[in-house]
Amino acid sequence: MNLQYASFRTRLEASLAGADMRVLLMVLVHMTGNLRWLESPYRPKRDVSLIPDPSAGLPVSIQDEIRHAVADVFSPPFPRPVISDPGNDLMRRMMSTCLGETVPDEYAPLIREEMNLISRLPEWKSGRPEAASSTHVLIVGAGVCGIALAVGLKNAGIPYTIIEKRPDVGGTWSTNRYPGCGVDTPNHSYSFSFAQKNPWTRYFSQREEIHDYLRRVADDFAILPNIRLETEFLSSSWDEKAGCWISFIRSGGEIERVESRILITAIGQLSEPSTPKIEGAEDFQGQLFHSANWPDDLSVDGKRIAVIGTGATAMQLVPTVADRVASITVYQRTPQWARPIAGYADPISEANRWLLEKLPFYAEWFRFNMFWRYGDGLLPLLRKDASWTNPDRSVNRANDRHREEMIAFIRSELADRPDLVEKCIPDYPPYGKRILLDNGWYRALMKRSVDLVTTPIDHITSDGIVTNDGVSRPADVIVYSTGFRVDEMAGRLDIRGRDGVPLRDAWKQQNPTAYLGLTVPGFPNFFCMLGPNSGPGHGGSVIFQAECQTRYIASSLLQMIENDIGAMEVRQDVHDAYVKSVDDEHEQLIWTHPGMSTYYRNGLGRVFSVMPWRFVDYWAMTHDPNLEDYHVRRA
Repeated sequence: MNLQYASFRTRLEASLAGADMRVLLMVLVHMTGNLRWLESPYRPKRDVSLIPDPSAGLPVSIQDEIRHAVADVFSPPFPRPVISDPGNDLMRRMMSTCLGETVPDEYAPLIREEMNLISRLPEWKSGRPEAASSTHVLIVGAGVCGIALAVGLKNAGIPYTIIEKRPDVGGTWSTNRYPGCGVDTPNHSYSFSFAQKNPWTRYFSQREEIHDYLRRVADDFAILPNIRLETEFLSSSWDEKAGCWISFIRSGGEIERVESRILITAIGQLSEPSTPKIEGAEDFQGQLFHSANWPDDLSVDGKRIAVIGTGATAMQLVPTVADRVASITVYQRTPQWARPIAGYADPISEANRWLLEKLPFYAEWFRFNMFWRYGDGLLPLLRKDASWTNPDRSVNRANDRHREEMIAFIRSELADRPDLVEKCIPDYPPYGKRILLDNGWYRALMKRSVDLVTTPIDHITSDGIVTNDGVSRPADVIVYSTGFRVDEMAGRLDIRGRDGVPLRDAWKQQNPTAYLGLTVPGFPNFFCMLGPNSGPGHGGSVIFQAECQTRYIASSLLQMIENDIGAMEVRQDVHDAYVKSVDDEHEQLIWTHPGMSTYYRNGLGRVFSVMPWRFVDYWAMTHDPNLEDYHVRRA
């Protein structure tokens, strides 16, 4: 036996003990082409857990048979898969068997792309035209969206430049450095479809691993030479006569003029911190900052920390530092719903890491499982039931069941502190705000060093915070854990479209709108990635959204170049009809629930941030642009 094969076989047999049976079955189908693995007695039991039992509910004897079959498949000579791409019909059958539930047909082509069994990126109809070389694209931001788009444009051979104000790529993962910062979506689905395999050490990775992954992708796909770091975007105006965008940027103290046929903002929705205006903040003598600006040299050991806010950041930060500080006072305006996730902080075993890296199709099907469990399955729980008799506490029967489950979890976690229970139970339906994952939050609240304050803040003094009841609590460090200015999006940039109209004026009254969350009337050849109503609200990840939008933008540019189009601008009627459909759909969902206050909504009560669609719907909407939706002008 070849030593290379022998070594692989030995490692494989040792790693299979903890493997996910449902994933191994799919590996066998790919490698052997034998569909008996999709039939009884091998069919996995349905498991709705977010991290499912790897046994898949199968008897031990069947599990052993599956493991032996996989080991035998990888005997020398090293095999090639019989089925690389199953096609739509077999793909749907495989997905349904893997999950133990019926998967609709429409998901098959989406998941084939999501597994990278087929490419998501568009191709030229008959080779790359010479005109592609003169279609320069300026991209603002080198985070998730900028990286995804750069890979798509590079694949098509379209020239581009990314400008990034920070000294590194990674966007929010470069900016946010607070203790405990991490992802709330499994990293096997919070990753690019074209770069799935990464040596993750946890199922929910910390910031450093996510940031390293993004840097590695930028390096591996050779987009770094096209990124100008520490370069600030100043302004951009559409030149109607020249048919291009005239932008001004600043780098090294020098201001430059840049012309580009296309302008794209890739700054997302979580790029500008939201800092509250609190009387006396300027008098504080300690350190005061937003969590997004956490000082690299700050040590919290032995200090009195005040955290204002109880959103996702606080829920990650507080449990991480609670045992290191002298005290930590948490100022809560609104309690949050949080779900317990078994295995949230668990490391991925060395054996499973090896399988994910080395075993063909294992990472792809593991990714599918995570995508499905954090995807569209939750959306029905967010739909209002007009006949539901308890709309003050939930929006439908399933939503109410989840409420009871989460309340039971809160009560069990805080059993020794009944005084905290009522402070921690929200008065709005579950998922009315993006659901949070429990990171030991409730257990942290019971520590002697932690104090949860629900009385509103009155003002800040030189050495602490005073609440409305006159109580003063000292602090050495005050952290604003108050989120981001989501309502501004690209409108905070100085971008002027046709006739010099600023984007911020087009989006007045904190009401940004865009066709497919991407294009705005009056702004030719302009795309705003992760724009209005394209944020994932019911699950999923921004990386999936970024890839959908990359496909749409790249496809649009290919059509422009192939059809000798100089400018494209979304029609007002198409934009308006789309926005109405978004609003109509949101009226059926939880985020427009009476009394619901969330950063997803503006002062008019309109949901402007998250999309109301299933991921498969948005994928279909953005897959193949229709130029009839646009006013087009020949080059």
